[in-house]
Amino acid sequence: MPLPVTPPAETPPTNPRLDAVPAYKQGRSAPAGASKLSSNESPHPPLPSVVSAVADRLGSLHRYPQMAAPEIIGRLAERYRVDPALVTVGAGSVELASQLIHAVAGEGDEVVFAWRSFEAYPSLVRIAGATPVMVPLDAEHRHDLDAMLAAITDRTRLVFVCNPNNPTGTVVGPEELERFVAAVPRDVLVVIDEAYVHFDGSAYFADAPGATDPERGAGLELFRRHPHVAVLHTFSKAYGLAGLRIGYAIAPSAIAAAQRKVAVPFGVTDLAQAAAVASLDAQDELAVRIAEVTAERDRLHDVLVDAGWPAVRSEANFVWVPAGERSAELDGLLHDGGVVARTFPGEGVRISAGSAQDVDRVAAALAASTDPAHPTAAVREEATA
Repeated sequence: MPLPVTPPAETPPTNPRLDAVPAYKQGRSAPAGASKLSSNESPHPPLPSVVSAVADRLGSLHRYPQMAAPEIIGRLAERYRVDPALVTVGAGSVELASQLIHAVAGEGDEVVFAWRSFEAYPSLVRIAGATPVMVPLDAEHRHDLDAMLAAITDRTRLVFVCNPNNPTGTVVGPEELERFVAAVPRDVLVVIDEAYVHFDGSAYFADAPGATDPERGAGLELFRRHPHVAVLHTFSKAYGLAGLRIGYAIAPSAIAAAQRKVAVPFGVTDLAQAAAVASLDAQDELAVRIAEVTAERDRLHDVLVDAGWPAVRSEANFVWVPAGERSAELDGLLHDGGVVARTFPGEGVRISAGSAQDVDRVAAALAASTDPAHPTAAVREEATA
């Protein structure tokens, strides 16, 4: 019989850098029958053609995926008319953001971004050993580009512009983004994170190579004109592949080469690559789904405003409610009505745009709160007095 192993009195120390890094918290799961509107997922199931493409690869799960992802990278390079060497893939845009940070920044360097923005940015920067510089949004919940420019120092190596911004759904316009990029020093990489670009009304699928929107600065057009711009896209949101984890970056050649060095080997599965290729072949079907999501997003905004909540007009697939100290109240109302949203305590609530049924459920939850018998009615009346 083997002798029992006595654990050591002290375990090896962890990296002290992680003391300042909170664990990333996934959007809350929803109980059966509830609306899960906490993670900005597509409300639609996978397209049949995508399911078929994934099923065709199940027999080769014992093999490693193609690390260079030649098929999907080739398709993306053709779509955007760029050299394949400038395209990299990763397990969603968040992993690509991590690659870019590690590619250009390290101990003693700084990374500038708006706040609040994508909540993974601060953690990814700290894990790389760099310092996050968080610049508050302006009064309209938009990037304050002048303040971001003022925050750039000789230690800045990278600037993120999340456009549309998560969680506010606001966008940076073409002229202001052009001026900003032109003003950023050429030795600072500007990463335009367009994870939600497909929802901003730009008819993105209709004219992919030059898709623009009069309200939003197009990252790919800036990439073509400036040597220090990289762009992030994902298949998780509009394409509905959140469970397979694949995104891509288009970046200057030296940056893309550095990304490949820091990427996790075999980080994008063969199933994800096949699903992404099949999704590119289903643009018309996806465009119909996106139109449905954006219509429900706009209805969700109006439902919130009509109920007295300060919702922000969104160009993404969610709506931000900067409820401040009333955020917990709104979260409670939604929870009581069978809706799970993403709450940032003391700041606001982000509600994903789901199906028509989901938005109906939000409307019913808010309507129920006006009933004097509702348990939060007295709190609501006191807060708005």
